[in-house]
Amino acid sequence: MSVEEFFDRVISVKLPEDCESLDIIDQTLLPGTVKRINLRTKEELWEAIKKLRVRGAPAIGVAAAEGLAMLAKKIDTADQQEFYRQFKEIADYLATSRPTAVNLFWALNRMDAFCRDHLDLPVDQLKQELIAESRRIREEDVQISRNIGAIGFKIMQQVRKPGQPVGILTHCNAGTLATAKYGTATAPMYTALEQGWAGTDMHVYCDETRPLLQGARLTSFELYNAGITTTLQCDNMVSMLMQQGRIDVVFVGCDRVAANGDAANKIGTSGVAILAKHYGVPFYVCAPSSTIDHDTPTGAQIPIEMRGPDEVTEMWYKERMAPEGVDVFNPAFDVTDHSLITGIITENGLLSAPYEL
Repeated sequence: MSVEEFFDRVISVKLPEDCESLDIIDQTLLPGTVKRINLRTKEELWEAIKKLRVRGAPAIGVAAAEGLAMLAKKIDTADQQEFYRQFKEIADYLATSRPTAVNLFWALNRMDAFCRDHLDLPVDQLKQELIAESRRIREEDVQISRNIGAIGFKIMQQVRKPGQPVGILTHCNAGTLATAKYGTATAPMYTALEQGWAGTDMHVYCDETRPLLQGARLTSFELYNAGITTTLQCDNMVSMLMQQGRIDVVFVGCDRVAANGDAANKIGTSGVAILAKHYGVPFYVCAPSSTIDHDTPTGAQIPIEMRGPDEVTEMWYKERMAPEGVDVFNPAFDVTDHSLITGIITENGLLSAPYEL
């Protein structure tokens, strides 16, 4: 399977030409089942974002933009003000689906601003313009990943030991499934393939990422099927890998970057950063500029989503694996302090401390 064939198979979100539904790959079923579903209502789109059927900050942003355009097309009125009232109602509803991923709000706000700026157009024309704007958001996301990939690939070349594959660690899934294409943390690996590297020129270690197992179900699925040498390990095995010198660089994605460089990513990321600092392994956050929240001074102000206890006690198990009634702590994200981050790779360049974003 070529890289392009692989991308065609696992594209996370796409808006068909008729714009009657939003086509997504249901990531909750991976890796055992590769199934695409069509979302036609605001409730279905809200549920898909909330339940992680579509996930990853950039992919959520693309889904929100294209989904909002799809839903706007179905608004039945010719009056511009009434159209905007219903449009805004849908956008506000979608914004309640996930609290942490700033790309969701960024995409909805961009679509809202575009709609307000073009309310002088006939409604039918405005609908088409909103669809075109959502497609621009998609194409921009693809280019963002390409740019991040190019910078990350240069880092891979710099840290690679002569005669050995470069050892890469990643946490959660910031791959093509989490974006429109290429991914953020995986973009350097896919760029390497496009630049002529063989899959054996790199060895990617994927944290399983408890409790939702995005690394096991999604990242290892992606990279293995792309032909890249891939090893899956439990989250608590990272220290041994670094101690043995197997990891040359860490690439992770993120859901929000504060103005001081603190980065919120899937739970467990901050622990990886602490270990990387201890063992002298460079730790890079791959973040589209839309993920940088200039209005949030530090990571302390980033809202952290708390998820249900069943993800820890019951999900993935045939039988419950904890006593009934036991208290469960299940934050979806943690915040990595900027002092632990070697650099933040954006589409506009590599940022390093002191961070003033």
